[in-house]
Amino acid sequence: MAKAYNTVRVRKPLSPGWTRFAEGVVDRVGVRDEEQRELLVQAFASVPRDAFMPAAFGLRAAEDHAFPIGFGQTISKPTTVARMIAVAGIQPGMRVLEIGCGSGYCSAVMAALGAEVFAVEYFGLMAQATRKRLDALGLYRIVLRSGDGKRGWAEHAPYDAIIVSAAFDSIDLELLAQLKAPGGRLVAPIGSGSSQTLVVYQALEKGFAKLALEECRFVEGQ
Repeated sequence: MAKAYNTVRVRKPLSPGWTRFAEGVVDRVGVRDEEQRELLVQAFASVPRDAFMPAAFGLRAAEDHAFPIGFGQTISKPTTVARMIAVAGIQPGMRVLEIGCGSGYCSAVMAALGAEVFAVEYFGLMAQATRKRLDALGLYRIVLRSGDGKRGWAEHAPYDAIIVSAAFDSIDLELLAQLKAPGGRLVAPIGSGSSQTLVVYQALEKGFAKLALEECRFVEGQ
């Protein structure tokens, strides 16, 4: 049976409660650049997280926890989403790819930030439900398809940033090659089980620089 989701529409600005939520999320991530912090707060405050969660968890949408969304997938913690967006350096006008978009929350926040977002979701039924959800929220410009995102979406490359929202053992070179060079960044959890590390790759004139950040925990990619 399909899970019931809340269908509230995005309103700008949202309530003071969502603004407090957004400020708390961004502060916990430790974003120091004032311009980036302001943009992130505005983006998170503009997207009602409960609309991307099963209704049974809707009252807990402001908690910094991951929750199941079906198909063995989860919606990531808000601080995890903020951390990945901040590390990727996403700014208004950037072209961004998200792999493993799930119910669409991270893609929605990036779109609210002013990015041009392309998203891939492995499970076809989830992708269909996510498309309907995004449309109901007025987020028509997020381009979404179902399929295996390990090799990216070359048709719309190059990307200023790529967010991988599922853990992979490694990143395919074909995916890295879709970053804009120099300067494009890919942020992804690498590893399996309880041994995962958040990693950022940056495209250089030739090749890529790789930096391991902190331990993390994501659902493993298909």
